[in-house]
Amino acid sequence: MEAMEDDSLSIKDDHNHNYCASSSSSSSSKVRSYRSSQLSGVTTVPQPVCPAVPGGEPGTRRGKLWTGSTAAASKFMDSDSGSESSEVSETDCSAAPAAVEGKFTLDSTSKFLLNAMAVEDYRKNHWPNLEKAIDRLLIQSPTDHISVSYAQIYSYVYKCVCQQHSELLYNDLTSKITRHLQQVSTHLQASPPENLIETFNIALTQYTTSLQCIVPVFMYLNKFYIESKLNRDLREDLMKLFADHVAEKHVNTLMPLLIKAHSMPFEVQPSTMASVVKGLYSLRPEWAQLAPALFSGFIPQINPPAVESLLSDYAAHDQKLQMELSMNGFPRGDQSRKRASDDS
Repeated sequence: MEAMEDDSLSIKDDHNHNYCASSSSSSSSKVRSYRSSQLSGVTTVPQPVCPAVPGGEPGTRRGKLWTGSTAAASKFMDSDSGSESSEVSETDCSAAPAAVEGKFTLDSTSKFLLNAMAVEDYRKNHWPNLEKAIDRLLIQSPTDHISVSYAQIYSYVYKCVCQQHSELLYNDLTSKITRHLQQVSTHLQASPPENLIETFNIALTQYTTSLQCIVPVFMYLNKFYIESKLNRDLREDLMKLFADHVAEKHVNTLMPLLIKAHSMPFEVQPSTMASVVKGLYSLRPEWAQLAPALFSGFIPQINPPAVESLLSDYAAHDQKLQMELSMNGFPRGDQSRKRASDDS
C-alpha cells in the first residue's frame, strides 16, 4: 500500500487553479528511461506529399519506418530542408511528369465520355418530351385549350442550353417545325380553289398562335444562342420557315383569288381578307408589288405619296367610286342637313 502511494501522482493546485502533477523520483526516472529506449529504436517519419505513381498501390509509402540513431532521427525531424528529406522527396516524386501526362489523357477521355452520355441523355429524355409538347402546340386551334406544362418545357430547354446542346436543340426544333409546315403545304394543295383563302387563313392563324406559346418557352435558347451567336430572333426564323415552305408555294395561286374577292364585296369575309393580306405582307413585304391596289386597301403607304398636280384626278376617282356604290345599292343617306356647296 505504501509503495502504491509513493508511485502515485500527487496533484497540487496553486492560487491560479493551475494543476501540477508531481511524482516520485523513481517513477520519473522510469518514464525517461522508457522514452529514451523507444526513441533509440524505430521512429516513424511523416511521408511528404507527392503525386501518386501509376501502377503503385495507394498508401504503400505512408507511415514508412525509418531505422537510425536518435540523433539522426531528431535531425530529420527538426530540419525543414535536410538532406534526408530531400532524398525521400526526389525518390517519391520521380514519376510526377508521367503521372501528369496520364492525368491529362484521362481527363480528355472522361470529358469525351461525359459529353457522349449527355448527348444520349438529350436524345432519350429531353428532346422526346419537348417534341411531344411541340406537336400539341402546333396542332391546337385558337379556340382550343390544350393542357401543357410550360414550366416543364422551359426546364427542359434550360437544361439543354446549360449542357451545351443549344445548336443541337435549335436544329431539332427547326427540323420539327419544317416537317410540320410541309404537311400543312400538302394539305393546302389538296384544298379546292374556292376554299383556299379560308384554309390558308386558318393555317396562318393557327401557326402564329402556336408561336405565341413556343417562342416564350424557348426564350433561354433564343437569348443565349440565337441572339448572341446567330444574331437573329427565334420568332423571325420560325416565321421565315412558314414563308419558305407554305406561303411562297401558294402565293401565285392566292393572288388572283384575293384580287377577285376584293372586287366582289363580301364574297369573302372582310376579316379573312384583312388577315390574309396583312399576313402575306408581314411575311414578305415585296409581295405587295404583285397587287398594289389590293394591298393598299388594307395596309397604309403602299401606293406612292400624293402629288399636288394630281388632286383633280383624285377627286374624279372618288366621285366615280361614290357613283358605283350608289348604283350597287349603297345610298348616300339623308343629305338634307348637309351644307350646300357653291357648285350646287
